[in-house]
Amino acid sequence: MSDPETTVAALKGEILSFVRERDWEQFHSPKNLSMALAAEAAELMEHFLWVESRESTARLNEPGRRERVEEELADILIYALEFANMTGIDATRAIREKIRKNSRRYPVGQCKGRALKYDELPKAPPPDA
Repeated sequence: MSDPETTVAALKGEILSFVRERDWEQFHSPKNLSMALAAEAAELMEHFLWVESRESTARLNEPGRRERVEEELADILIYALEFANMTGIDATRAIREKIRKNSRRYPVGQCKGRALKYDELPKAPPPDA
């Protein structure tokens, strides 16, 4: 099954079953899972280290590279969803809330086409201007 046919809840359930079958919940503290996430993110970054942005996109067409990148991304997503499982965080709610906050921090009129942090964006003119 692919993204259109799979819910976040289904993935969280599959991950939880996998973990419970192996009695790994005892190791899955927020500290350990957050560290595992960071380690896997670093492994993903290794595939693009020392190359320019355009070349990083082209690297996904190298034989075997895309599969290895997909595996690293899967590890990250698995650990993130397991973190949500172990902490009782509703991942969908958290993502939607973050998007809502970011939409306020990054108004389209001020940030479109700009790679600036929200506190570096030009201030919008007052509504009466």
